[in-house]
Amino acid sequence: MESETNYAGAVRDAEAPPRVISAVHRTLQLIHSDDLNSKVHAAKEIRRLTKTSHRCRRHFSAAVEPLVGMLRSDSAEATEASLLALLNLAVKDETNKINIVNAGALEPIISFLQLESSTLQEHSTAALLTLSASSVNKHIIGDSGAIPLLVDILRYGSSQAKADAVMTLYNLSTQANLLTLILDAKPIPPIVNLLKTCKKSSKTAEKGTALIESLVGFDEGKIALTSEEGGVLAVVEVLESGSLQSREHAVDTLLTMCQSDRCKYREPILKEGVIPGLLELTVQGTPKSRCKAQTLLRLLRESPYRRSELQPDTLENIVCNLICHMEGEDQSVKKAKQMLADMVQVSMEQSLRHLQQRALVCTPADLPIASCASEVSLK
Repeated sequence: MESETNYAGAVRDAEAPPRVISAVHRTLQLIHSDDLNSKVHAAKEIRRLTKTSHRCRRHFSAAVEPLVGMLRSDSAEATEASLLALLNLAVKDETNKINIVNAGALEPIISFLQLESSTLQEHSTAALLTLSASSVNKHIIGDSGAIPLLVDILRYGSSQAKADAVMTLYNLSTQANLLTLILDAKPIPPIVNLLKTCKKSSKTAEKGTALIESLVGFDEGKIALTSEEGGVLAVVEVLESGSLQSREHAVDTLLTMCQSDRCKYREPILKEGVIPGLLELTVQGTPKSRCKAQTLLRLLRESPYRRSELQPDTLENIVCNLICHMEGEDQSVKKAKQMLADMVQVSMEQSLRHLQQRALVCTPADLPIASCASEVSLK
């Protein structure tokens, strides 16, 4: 009777329908039983009930410890059922995430990453992804030995496991002192391979590029990216075709490299045909990426200091200078020239609209339209 009282306390909720309270109560009794088949049935029921209900996730917080205990079972069915139940319990529930790690789930979950079973690898990587979303858990996971195994998943895992692994590593990388652990595991080559094959507008590409952005803050990261065949090109392709957020990470990656050592990284960046993508970003990117794209264009020109007395140091002239030094008439050069013409046209149209708006707000008594236009043209 004592156990029943505890379970009842775990499901007491005035807003929960009686049938839900009853189902949770019965399931909690089964998960705490000594019969393995009953526990497996309960784990599957927990997974089902928590799939779409945040309320049920909170009700089943009392199931965390017995489910973690099942992870060490010799039964493959019990292991998988408990792992999936814990995964659902952790989704969008900070308390459950922390309780699962505190209950000792990391050791068995990490051991599953080393198994040949692709199914268990996928479930375990997904579980680590969810648990690593908690700031409380990041250091515990980072110090558990999971990072090198996640990088191995990036190299050899299934497509889904690779996607979850790169997002887990990204979550961990938000803690500055874990970046060196990630860098030591040499993740850049498999991340580059992932970027080459995944959809450039996907969340996988976004987190992969964000992770590279953090890693090139270290010399080892910059060297690893430029040493990997197609490494810089993979970032450039995300800059051209990724989501707005992915493109922001990509331009920041290239800018970080060029700012750290312009002489060393200017040519590797330029030879991958980055100019058209940067031009497009100056018009269509986020405010942050537009600014960074313009800064990178200035760094990529032949000399960061040379200025023409006749031509002001405008973005158009900087790009024109770059294009003039691009060899041949291949597609990237033609595209860059066309985009430069388009950019100049857009700039002119914007200036004209600005003049028209200024003219509308200037009354004859206040300021003649001609004077207003003259003032704007001098700025």
